[in-house]
Amino acid sequence: MPPSSPSESSLTGQVLIAMPALDDPEFSHSVIYLCAHGEDGAMGLIVNKPLPSPSFTQIIRQLNVAEGDPARVISLCKGGPVESARGFVLHSTDWTGDDSLKVDESVALTASLDVLKAIANGGGPAQGMLALGYANWGPGQLDREMKENSWLTADADPDLLFGDDHEGKWLRALSKLNIRPWQLSSLSGSA
Repeated sequence: MPPSSPSESSLTGQVLIAMPALDDPEFSHSVIYLCAHGEDGAMGLIVNKPLPSPSFTQIIRQLNVAEGDPARVISLCKGGPVESARGFVLHSTDWTGDDSLKVDESVALTASLDVLKAIANGGGPAQGMLALGYANWGPGQLDREMKENSWLTADADPDLLFGDDHEGKWLRALSKLNIRPWQLSSLSGSA
């Protein structure tokens, strides 16, 4: 999905936090960084579901990106259920390539091998994570899910995006909103 430019109601650059009642196994307890959100839909990467295999080193070897073991290793997550063999590097903007999409002032997204080569050779962005697959919503779909109380939103921060404590990210994201899981209800209403 081509990214659309952020509007006033855009959630681009925010994290989605799955509500406890969201029982879809793909998204249960997920924290998703939204790389794009607009009239055409939304695209994001799950940042708290690490993949046990393949390893980052195995991917670098399989893609023939570097000779031997990489000089640096970044975390590897299941980015979402769509195109699970496609890789995206979410990273800090201190490094960008020609094909990088700058999501906001501090975060970029790159889907080319250039960023993997840079990281494998010991350079590249200071912070990053590799996601296999992505989450995608059609026009208006995410907005409907928000109204149905499936997601909360919060500001993203480097620890939520790039930190290694994947199990704790969902609770940390909720705590940014001063919310504990037991305080949440799946029911909503309007007056």
